Amino acid sequence: MRMSTRAKTAVLAVVIVLVSAGVPSPTRSADPGPIKVALLAPTSGSAAAAGHDMVAGWQLFWKEHGGKVAGRTVETVVYDTASNPTHALDQARHAVEADGAQMIVGPYLANEGLAVAPYAVQHRIPLFLPTVSADDLSQRQASAFVIKVAGWSSSLPTHVAGVWAYEQGYRKVVTLANSYAFGYENAGGFAQTFAQKGGKITDQIWAPLGTADYTPYISRIQAAAPDALFVEMVGADAVHFLQQWSSLGLKSKIPLIANETTTDQSNIRSISPEIVEGITSFGHFAEGRDTPATRAFIDKYGKAEGVLPSYMATSFYTAAQWIAQAIENVHGNTGDVGTLLQAVRQIKLADSPFGPMTLDQYGCPLENVYVRRVTATTGDAAKYAKTWNVVTKTYPHVSQFWTWKPSDYLKQPVYSPSYQGYTK
Repeated sequence: MRMSTRAKTAVLAVVIVLVSAGVPSPTRSADPGPIKVALLAPTSGSAAAAGHDMVAGWQLFWKEHGGKVAGRTVETVVYDTASNPTHALDQARHAVEADGAQMIVGPYLANEGLAVAPYAVQHRIPLFLPTVSADDLSQRQASAFVIKVAGWSSSLPTHVAGVWAYEQGYRKVVTLANSYAFGYENAGGFAQTFAQKGGKITDQIWAPLGTADYTPYISRIQAAAPDALFVEMVGADAVHFLQQWSSLGLKSKIPLIANETTTDQSNIRSISPEIVEGITSFGHFAEGRDTPATRAFIDKYGKAEGVLPSYMATSFYTAAQWIAQAIENVHGNTGDVGTLLQAVRQIKLADSPFGPMTLDQYGCPLENVYVRRVTATTGDAAKYAKTWNVVTKTYPHVSQFWTWKPSDYLKQPVYSPSYQGYTK
């Protein structure tokens, strides 16, 4: 297949920025003052619960370590993005230009990250993305200054889900997802691998963020009579959908294949167990994973917050651990941005709360993907939640490019309503 001029330009741009990642910026003396971190999170609005978890995870790590690394104080200021891309960019600009932030951690949503990233690159400010999973930020728009520390790419777990669904015997699937970048990429990852295995996507439905009434969409799904439904939802949208799916009697009739956020702990903790128990989902985090690293984290987070951690809390705790180790490795010299970024890229976590994590050359983790099932909590976890996601199967060391060569994968467009990786 010949590469289009546009694709050649995109891949060339990736090569240029990745080569430049190995060139340190001019060395500056280590600042004896505090390391100033801007944490962008939605602390108001519809995603405020996620924002709280992001801040709580980050602060828990630094509280454990006395707020210091390599002999320097870490000074974090939280900036409310209100889940708005324009406001997120304004806040990033204020943090850097008015308050002197040396690095940015966050924001939350994919569209916020896509808005902030060009500013960070232009001003050579490290941007660490524990939750922003926009595929292109570690693919066609990859940059030395943008790293998905303790994060992921939207379609990474759903490439796995499409293959798994076909192996379960499903042949006709409808997809339902939020109508923005994260939804398009989750659905696209699933649709492409499912169709390539031989399955058929019979319909794709896009619901605006903030949808409260899913009955029209559910009626459309019923009419299509699929073998299963792939669903991606975030925040309150996930809660509304799951409640209505169950109340309309669909839970026992059409199997759900959910993305990570649909059954995230931040959502299922507010839903009656009978609504969510038994749902299968795919993600890079499972709070019910039975390993020492995960159990230790959910126990300390439960004691601190009174609930089990969401993936957002876990991402920001792990990102703090990751960044702290990199700062230790450069002996606190955060003024040499190039060397700091190299140190961040070289970190390898043998077993974090997520599992093993390393970065690929594009700034995205290679990580486990878990087939998860919502079940009743057991042991000490039952003090903090009624249900959780447990692991039924692990796909280790999964790449954002799945089994494709990066050069081949990057010839195709990013997933969107008009491109879902298969011929319609």
